[in-house]
Amino acid sequence: MNRLPLLAAGSVLLAGLALNVAADASVQSARFNPLRVAIVASTSQSSFLGAVDVDVTNTSNRTVRMPAWQLPSQFLQSDVFSITRDGRDVAYEGPMIKRGLPQAADFVVLRPGETVRTSVDLSAFYDLSSSGEYTVTYKAPLQHASLSGGEMLMTANGLPMTAQSAPLKLWVDGTDQLAGTRTLQAQAKPSAGATVVNGVSYKSCSTTQISTAGSAVNAARNYSENAKGYLNGGTVGARYTTWFGAYTSSRYSTARQHFVNIDNAIDQSGGQVTINCGCNQSYYAYVYPTRPYEIFVCKAFWSAPLTGTDSKGGTLIHEMSHFNVTAGTDDHVYGQSGAKSLASSNPDQALDNADNHEYFAENNPSQK
Repeated sequence: MNRLPLLAAGSVLLAGLALNVAADASVQSARFNPLRVAIVASTSQSSFLGAVDVDVTNTSNRTVRMPAWQLPSQFLQSDVFSITRDGRDVAYEGPMIKRGLPQAADFVVLRPGETVRTSVDLSAFYDLSSSGEYTVTYKAPLQHASLSGGEMLMTANGLPMTAQSAPLKLWVDGTDQLAGTRTLQAQAKPSAGATVVNGVSYKSCSTTQISTAGSAVNAARNYSENAKGYLNGGTVGARYTTWFGAYTSSRYSTARQHFVNIDNAIDQSGGQVTINCGCNQSYYAYVYPTRPYEIFVCKAFWSAPLTGTDSKGGTLIHEMSHFNVTAGTDDHVYGQSGAKSLASSNPDQALDNADNHEYFAENNPSQK
């Protein structure tokens, strides 16, 4: 197996988002980002290419408390790497998860000066099958992260700081890649097949779950049809600007096409849409963006209202937006407050954020 040398090692870059929205005066933000991130080619996994070591260091004299999914892990639960090959974006193939507010058990603590090192096999979560020069950057938004004094790791303008490395350049021979696992195998029950009810496929679902999820699909169809109609009508009211920010014809066209695609996808009635009830995790749902149209629904989904904010119907819109064939959205921030701030400060990124699509569709409270 051939191995070509590392071209350049990553170094440290502290990053925050450049924003223009005022922060909530009741929330104190940190004066600087205490997290230093370094990324190098892995020395612990020599049997294949595509592995990196990521060091995250707390450079401050205060404890940092942050959700675990914002740190690198051997099994990625979000798209925390930005990877390009020969200047083109590389597809993320791991799970995209809709989360609620983090609970105490979701947080990890980095003590002053502490470094966490993790080796990540990127080929298990990103498409490294083509040979070429890859540029890899670790880039995780620090929503809900804080210092021991209570200061949030957000900019003075109100959105999360970012834990970010400098770019690492690697030459990867795609023929040497080993197939990695891209599934949450421990989190979904095995299924021998699917049951099709009213044109929707169901896996690992009880009769009660099929009935409940079927109602959620209908609610999502109503949401997507309404959102598509709003945008096809050319309306630019508070509903649009709240969730997608200042109007430009280009951004509006993008939003309109996203909901045309989402509506077409959720309206399929030949079993293409699959609801998988096998997830036993605490979050709402997840999908694999390169595997339409299977949606894994989890514990928070079942306790959510059918419609309204963070509803069952809205969750399906959120997840449908993640598929690369619909809107290819990411999860830059979660929650209505974060989504509103993102729309005000960075409309382009709001158009790439799944929760902004969900809240635009749910339209709760109602806006015109």
